[in-house]
Amino acid sequence: MYEHIPDNPYLLLTPGPLSTSKGVRNALLQDWCTWDADYNVEIVQNIRRRLVSFATAGTAAYTSVLMQGSGSFAVEAAIGSAVPKDGKLLIITNGAYGVRMVEMARALKINHITMSFSETRALDAEIVESIFPQDPAITHVAFVHCETTTGILNPIEPLADAVKGAGKVLVVDAMSSFGGIPFDIGALKIDFLISSSNKCIQGVPGFGFVVARKTALKGCEGNARSLCFDLYGQWKDMDASGKWRYTSPTHVVHAFYEALNELEDEGGVATRYARYCENQSILVNGMRALGFRTLLPDELQSPIITSFLYPSADFDFRVFYNAMKTRGFVLYPGKISQADTFRIGNIGEVYPEDIRRLLAAIREVVSAPMLQR
Repeated sequence: MYEHIPDNPYLLLTPGPLSTSKGVRNALLQDWCTWDADYNVEIVQNIRRRLVSFATAGTAAYTSVLMQGSGSFAVEAAIGSAVPKDGKLLIITNGAYGVRMVEMARALKINHITMSFSETRALDAEIVESIFPQDPAITHVAFVHCETTTGILNPIEPLADAVKGAGKVLVVDAMSSFGGIPFDIGALKIDFLISSSNKCIQGVPGFGFVVARKTALKGCEGNARSLCFDLYGQWKDMDASGKWRYTSPTHVVHAFYEALNELEDEGGVATRYARYCENQSILVNGMRALGFRTLLPDELQSPIITSFLYPSADFDFRVFYNAMKTRGFVLYPGKISQADTFRIGNIGEVYPEDIRRLLAAIREVVSAPMLQR
């Protein structure tokens, strides 16, 4: 049976929060003052510069803004600040997190329309491109890069080409891909990219961030539908001194600083991507050998999280989940309407040897009497 790692009761095989390193967890142990330069300058401003450098080689054109709360808070701040009162937002969806942006737009009373694709179909740039002549009022477009509802990876380059070719402002939810999948937002002409502290950079939950084109961010002045979710206001204060407008999650920020150090030490985004891909390959091959089938074909699959179909009609995920947790692994329930699935994440402080131990534990569980009805 799998033995628990000494300093953690289980491995989180989820798309975030995820398993973090001992160094990241240790960074939470010091208190920080939000007024001091050793926090605002040496930590916050350093993080902001490094986020831009990870996002693009064209660093001079971009900046980053940190926002308290979960990744969804940062998404809401971005779309609520980017779209002016006389603008119109096209939201392209193929999963729950695209749908969440629609819910945000409704709550904020943003003029918007939705283009919906099946949860198991990648977003189609040609179909997206065809809507702009039909609706010239569209000013902004938003979509999710890696939709963790299924694990599907949407084709960011053709989508960005279609949107920017039509002269629209582009907002990309890269919550589960930034820091784990290489791409250059400057080369893609993305205006706003959103992610959070507890995803592929492997920090802990507590804040999100937006990497934004400076000219696009300047255009957000006066647009915000909320005081606390004013991306422009947060940027102006943070740019001046590094201080957040309102109380920042100091411990989480310092842990994120350590996580950035560890990303650099690992070799950067490309090296981390290679590890995630290896994790996912070992996982899928091993699960298929055990009789499980993936929801998505391989060509649509991201290296972030993988959805597996229930192996039989009487499969009880709760029993399976609890049995796996007692063996040191936390899995993720499914989230789609079309099929019964569960998900296994490949990101975080997780390595190929962990995936092999996971597969050994799954083999043990699926052969146990409790799952053999």
